[in-house]
Amino acid sequence: MNSARPGMPMRARAALLAAWLLALALLGLWVVKHLQVSSDLRSFMPAPTTPDQRLLMEQVGEGPGSRLLLLALHGQDEATLASLSHALATKLKADPRYAQVLNGSFDLTALDPRLLPYRYLLSPTLDTHALDAPFLRDQLEQRLDELSSPAASLLKGLLPRDPTLEVLKLAQRWAPPRSPQIRDGVWFSPQGEALLLVQTRAPGFDPDAQQAAIAGIEQALHTLPHGRDAKLIVSGPGYFSVVASTQTRTQADWIGRVSTVGFIALLLLAYRSIGSLLLAALPVASGALAGIAALTVVYPQVHGITLAFGFTLLGVAQEYPIRMLSHRRAGEDAVASVRDLWPLLLTAIASACIAYLAFYASGVNGLKQLAVFTIVGLLAAGFSTRYLLPYLLPARVRDVAALPWLKRLRSAVDSLPRPRWVPWAVALVIVAMLALARGPFWQNDLAALTPLPTELLQRDARLRAALGAPDVRYLFILEAATPEAVLALSERLEPKVDALVARHAVDAIELPSRYLPSAATQRARQQKLPDRATLDGALAKATDGLPFRRDLFAPFVADVETARGLPPLTPQAFAASPLGQRLAAMLVERDGRWLGLGTVSGVHDAAALAALSRDSGGAVRVLDLKAAAESLVIAYRTRILQALLAATLLLVLTISLALRSLRRAWHVLAPMTLATFLVLAVERVAGVEISLFHLVALILAGGLGLHYALFFERDTGDAAEQRRTLHATLVCVLSALLVFGMLAWATIPVLRAIGLTVSLGVAFHFCLSILMAPHAQADHAAEE
Repeated sequence: MNSARPGMPMRARAALLAAWLLALALLGLWVVKHLQVSSDLRSFMPAPTTPDQRLLMEQVGEGPGSRLLLLALHGQDEATLASLSHALATKLKADPRYAQVLNGSFDLTALDPRLLPYRYLLSPTLDTHALDAPFLRDQLEQRLDELSSPAASLLKGLLPRDPTLEVLKLAQRWAPPRSPQIRDGVWFSPQGEALLLVQTRAPGFDPDAQQAAIAGIEQALHTLPHGRDAKLIVSGPGYFSVVASTQTRTQADWIGRVSTVGFIALLLLAYRSIGSLLLAALPVASGALAGIAALTVVYPQVHGITLAFGFTLLGVAQEYPIRMLSHRRAGEDAVASVRDLWPLLLTAIASACIAYLAFYASGVNGLKQLAVFTIVGLLAAGFSTRYLLPYLLPARVRDVAALPWLKRLRSAVDSLPRPRWVPWAVALVIVAMLALARGPFWQNDLAALTPLPTELLQRDARLRAALGAPDVRYLFILEAATPEAVLALSERLEPKVDALVARHAVDAIELPSRYLPSAATQRARQQKLPDRATLDGALAKATDGLPFRRDLFAPFVADVETARGLPPLTPQAFAASPLGQRLAAMLVERDGRWLGLGTVSGVHDAAALAALSRDSGGAVRVLDLKAAAESLVIAYRTRILQALLAATLLLVLTISLALRSLRRAWHVLAPMTLATFLVLAVERVAGVEISLFHLVALILAGGLGLHYALFFERDTGDAAEQRRTLHATLVCVLSALLVFGMLAWATIPVLRAIGLTVSLGVAFHFCLSILMAPHAQADHAAEE
């Protein structure tokens, strides 16, 4: 029967345990109350350093392309689908979560009623025609023909105020550059699906907000007659962020549950004590809560991925109580045991914290949060293992050094040959493998890490082609001193852009002047508007002999007279219309200059686009978002590698000072270094391109492997203690392989990259730490 440690009565132990649990509970309540979780994935993207990179980050998260949802309705006949499209568009336009909804139907509300007189300044009609009698006559005769068509009901409402149908011309001009077929007044795909384009107000890289927007669309559809019978397809960047976030969270949760059960079973098998197992969880729980609390204090919002990866990285802390449990001698006081172990354990804690400092030096907000979380968590777990846990453990324990199988295993390990040339041979193998590896070394394409199934990407490409939605790769950038100058530049480019479209270099380029002409163009059109008397006379001639009342067009005459005295419409005033948000997204200020952002659809000749940029004298450029993203990744990786180099130098200094011997430091650092490069070599030979996530995993594996080397290098001259070291290390290795081995089987590329890298790293670190431990043979001989 276990008894309390002398000097620590049962009541005192219970009081200490209660106080510790109470402190954790209070800290947990404080965290729950104050923690604000963010889901903006840009927090884990590199900090931009160039104007194009900053623009890339903004467009990825908040640009119009990133906020676009592509919808397709199917499963019903065309008439029902058209009716559903109309009704769904009406509902979504009334919902503040959506900035714009397009489905091919004409919508008079696209221009604010107060802005309707501006139609003569916005429409290009007056560039080629005058509001004289011949033009008005031609227009009215066309209206007579159209009044006998199915569109008569729409025209009757428009005719008195807009006989030339400028509103319809503007609606046509503001429609997507490549609109799909229109049947029953709405867009249809070649497959018979009713199509809609929905632009959310929420950023595309906010999975939670995008999830709410998509749920709102589904709910709105289900409330419509026959809505539940129709099938909805959703695609677009926002939908992809939801799918990726959901898949990652689902797999991580499932793997976490299974690995937790396995870890508990492993510890029960290793120590055969439920009480010790529960107590050993307290330092890890303390580290997790302390890390989250530190994040809550330092940052206004904590990213959800920080918490997910942080708990994974904090797995290093589980080794602290494991070391303590395995190194307990029979009859030895737990406090004395941990006191002897503490110098080496403290070195391990400090070394892991130094390795994780590389995350903070990366400059990426998400990784800086990860560094704060893990470093504070490791320190809390380590110090609670040292100063709290020993007073709660039972006084009597089973000494694992006496286990028969462990003695046999240690003998087998000690009998392994350890020639001095092992590290040099491993180094040569690493060099040969890296030299023979084919393909690019680094993975610069973030899209390659997407967890999205191929069929989803293919479906998105199909819908994008059917809708004529803009590509998400290229951005046409116009730069000038003022918004007005950007609009003027955009107008001058329109003929050149039209020429590119005519040559099939691109399918379409959407420029800001498509929505709002420059003030100079508006004034020029305004000058062409006739006064009231002249317009009345032209109307009298135009309606002569036609079946129209003379006073029918009084609203039209009044609008023209109003338009003659209007100031030019500015982007700020245009923002009052639903399309104002679209224009606002295309006009942005950066560093005292204004940029006009044009979306590009169907690039067939990137060189022609580049030539247009060169001929502009720097006022126009084409931003390849893929190339900009790759340059960002390269800069990010360079910074992490620099931080790793600095951390390595600091680590060498720390280990050397702690062990007070360069030779001993070599026996700790050499296995870790060789194992790290061996993992790289194996993955490269297997055709794996190294991504940023592989680097993060290598740091984690190095932190784990450093523990193995440190404790195997520990020379106590005691064969039993060497067996305890082997036992503790085996438990640590098996627990790490359990968790990360399961991650290696995940279908999510990021999780798989981390799981495979850490699993290989743990295995290589363990083997090399044993083979390069200098004292094992002597200890074995001493025992015999």
